[in-house]
Amino acid sequence: MRVLAAMSGGVDSAVAAARAAEAGHDVTGIHLALSRNPKSYRSGARGCCTIEDSNDARRAADVIGIPFYVWDMSDEFHENVVEDFMSEYAAGRTPNPCLRCNEKIKFAAVLDRALALGFDAVVTGHYAQLETGRDGLIEMHRSVDMGKDQSYVLGVLTQDQLAHSMFPLGDSVKDDVRREAERRGLMVANKPDSHDICFIADGDNAGWLKEMLGDRAPNDSGDIVDHATGEVLGQHEGTTAYTIGQRKGLRIGRPAPDGKPRFVLDIEPVSGTVTVGPREELRIDHISGIKARWCGAVPERLEGTVQLRAHGSEHRAVVTVVSSGSTTEAGIEIDLLDPAEGIAPGQAAVIYDGTRVVGSATISATARTSVGVT
Repeated sequence: MRVLAAMSGGVDSAVAAARAAEAGHDVTGIHLALSRNPKSYRSGARGCCTIEDSNDARRAADVIGIPFYVWDMSDEFHENVVEDFMSEYAAGRTPNPCLRCNEKIKFAAVLDRALALGFDAVVTGHYAQLETGRDGLIEMHRSVDMGKDQSYVLGVLTQDQLAHSMFPLGDSVKDDVRREAERRGLMVANKPDSHDICFIADGDNAGWLKEMLGDRAPNDSGDIVDHATGEVLGQHEGTTAYTIGQRKGLRIGRPAPDGKPRFVLDIEPVSGTVTVGPREELRIDHISGIKARWCGAVPERLEGTVQLRAHGSEHRAVVTVVSSGSTTEAGIEIDLLDPAEGIAPGQAAVIYDGTRVVGSATISATARTSVGVT
């Protein structure tokens, strides 16, 4: 097959491209230039979106012996990922930009362009597995290396996209991938993994949001209020500095009467109110989701598990599809048999049936429906 290997400049994508070439595919490497000004996203070789990463990807392609190109997708990335990230935070929600990048850039814009150019598939270094199910559909399953499993951030992919995707690292563990890179003479063998959000250079999300949002920013000050009493405990300098479940950095100045720490329970960007309270008030057992996307057939009801954070644990759940249309309001209701805590609107709920990814949805609301949730 003619395949396009998305090469970030890291070890995983380099080994994935090498494996695809070794398997006999006609491989072309590409690096996505996602920043309008590469130096503004991240310096050094720690993350992505830098000139160093582009050079690392090019050197890896030379070692593998495949053609290499740089595709400028900075406008698409800014519109679909960066602007979405800012808009979600301005509305008091907590988005995951990696899911949005996979949905809108790597497996939409890139895949669409690849197919238009006559390629059969896109290869990436994601840790996930693909196999053909008994119904003939392509199934996505968790990686063998659960510590590196990335099926959560791929839960937005549809059947059409999975049918034109390749994940050569799904049956491997990270240490073996690094050793393989070294054997292949790839200079990125020991390059650190990327962390945090690639387009925020110093990791200061709150500071970056305050600067970038400008007039769109929520109230730049407001009250920090006690959940139980309504007492104003302090002031803050912007709701974008807070997330549901946050404990540190509240700057309240005095402990709760029982001496236990307080956590952020709710954020109201219009009034600027941040509500705090005890940890037990974070526990929820029901989730409503919108913008549902399905990796294969749409279930009506599923008893499986959901994952609510990129590196979070699974929760046993009953998922009911309330609208399976293609509109942005296509939704689900999730009853958690294992309650969760610190879950915020805007995060993604990815649904599993065993190791198989069924689909995903954006969390629109959470609830505590049972008095016994502790």
